[in-house]
Amino acid sequence: MEFSSLIGAVGVGIVIGVIARILVPSMQPIGCLLTIIIGIVGAVLGSAAGNALGQGWGFNWITFLLQILIATVLVAIVAGLFRKSGP
Repeated sequence: MEFSSLIGAVGVGIVIGVIARILVPSMQPIGCLLTIIIGIVGAVLGSAAGNALGQGWGFNWITFLLQILIATVLVAIVAGLFRKSGP
């Protein structure tokens, strides 16, 4: 993997992760690094889903929306796992 590809993946992860955090209501007890990781995972899974739907690996709106949807679900799941339960 080239360094520029790594920087691009982190950049996409930041954007997708931040959008997902905004879309999940309430406070999420996860940090910035975990948000970026979730964004990268959501971007990769969304790209794979878009490719499976015949959208190709390039940018298009359907793939972008799939990436955000998957990252939003992941943020909700991870935030639920890290949320402290009451006494």
